Amino acid sequence: MNDFSLWDILRNLLLALRWTVALSAIAFVGGGLVGALLLFARLSGGPFFERAIGLYVQLFQGTPLLMQLFLAYFGIALLGIEVSPWTAAALALTLYTSAFLTEIWRGCVASIPKGQWEASASLAMRFGEQLRHIILPQALKIAIAPTVGFLVQVIKGTALASVIGFVELTKAGSMISNATFQPFVVFSCVALMYFALCFPVSLLARQLERKTHGRRA
Repeated sequence: MNDFSLWDILRNLLLALRWTVALSAIAFVGGGLVGALLLFARLSGGPFFERAIGLYVQLFQGTPLLMQLFLAYFGIALLGIEVSPWTAAALALTLYTSAFLTEIWRGCVASIPKGQWEASASLAMRFGEQLRHIILPQALKIAIAPTVGFLVQVIKGTALASVIGFVELTKAGSMISNATFQPFVVFSCVALMYFALCFPVSLLARQLERKTHGRRA
């Protein structure tokens, strides 16, 4: 018999939930910044950068996030640099997110009709001016919905950080389950908390997508 009430389980899971939210925010914001830099380099850097960044995207999209977390945690340690689970998880998820976001945004830029580029070039705009004034404002409207939608994948991906010892929601659920011997109750609460995080984001992405399609129609 144990002394853990349902409130004790929920309270400890809520404490861990903040680290899931924090890791998701760092990965999403950091991945967005890196992804934006990669997108600009891909658009303006010529064939070499196009191929190099394309390889970067394929590498992170074509390998499991779990393996990327292991490499970030144990690979950096092989270089003689001590790294915490928090740092390794943030680094791996940031790089993973950046690869997907830069590809999402590249597709949004590619969806802009070629005539927009030609029209802006006819006005003697430089490449940077074309992007800033003509292309990116249009691509941004298209990119909002899939970008917000991808945040759901980032939130769920943080669960894998538990394998390198980072105590987020899933890891805390496992620890509490071992202490309470109530795995069904504990992981039901974990699932509901992930749902509470992801469902509003999914609804927002769906609404934004409908608005975008409505404006384009």
